[in-house]
Amino acid sequence: MKTFFAKHSAFLIVLSVSASLFAQEFQGKAYYFSKTPMNLGSWGATMSEQQKKQIAERLKNRLEKTYVLTFNKQASVYKEDEKLDAISGATDSWGKNFTPGTQYKNVKTNTFLQAQEFYGKKFLVKDSLMPLKWKLQTESKQIGQYTCFKATALIAKSQLSWYSFSWSQLRNNASNANETDTLEEITQVVAWYTPQLPISQGPGEYWGLPGLILEVNVNDTTILCSKIVINPEEKIKINAPDKGQQVNKQEYKKIIVEKMQEFRNNRTGRRNR
Repeated sequence: MKTFFAKHSAFLIVLSVSASLFAQEFQGKAYYFSKTPMNLGSWGATMSEQQKKQIAERLKNRLEKTYVLTFNKQASVYKEDEKLDAISGATDSWGKNFTPGTQYKNVKTNTFLQAQEFYGKKFLVKDSLMPLKWKLQTESKQIGQYTCFKATALIAKSQLSWYSFSWSQLRNNASNANETDTLEEITQVVAWYTPQLPISQGPGEYWGLPGLILEVNVNDTTILCSKIVINPEEKIKINAPDKGQQVNKQEYKKIIVEKMQEFRNNRTGRRNR
């Protein structure tokens, strides 16, 4: 009981400090590092350690990424800081087709925009912010100089991966073609937010907490904030993406699945000639 009240007292102190900060003109940048462990499954059991190491180097750009979140009181832009491939010296052009582009979130208007490029064609995905029913926890920890509190939410996996693709989706679509209801796979998201930065923003599509989200854990992926710059001397501009064919998330998902189905059919047809 004492621990519970001690943590809530600390929370109130942080809120009072944050209120004075929030009263000022408030904007900044948060730098995040994302890491996902390599999972080769049963295929990896047949490989030597040297082969696994080579594959890990080639997949590094897909498994380890850096991002910048530029924010003010209402809106934010989240963008990947692209790096050259460690082996070829080029960007990961294949993987880029199925990764999130520049994201814009406006918590006042409930607006979500994401710029996507799929095999040379530009799309502007416009939708509402992803609905998140956070459960606030009493557990806390320190991330850098910020006191952070834990929050959890259950989210449909399809909402987290609408811009990505796997060949298994084609098999699933075929097997579920005659079914009216399919069981939605749910995943738990754990977030750590700080009331010291009282904005309802975070990396990727995560938002809706009473403070900036500094860490997210979902499945095997961890997104962690490594640096924050508040009210830099040069005024920040939040520019929403505005180019490309406008679609919503569901429409975009349908487009890429159909195009990949067409791509596979064309390759199968050429092999059978």
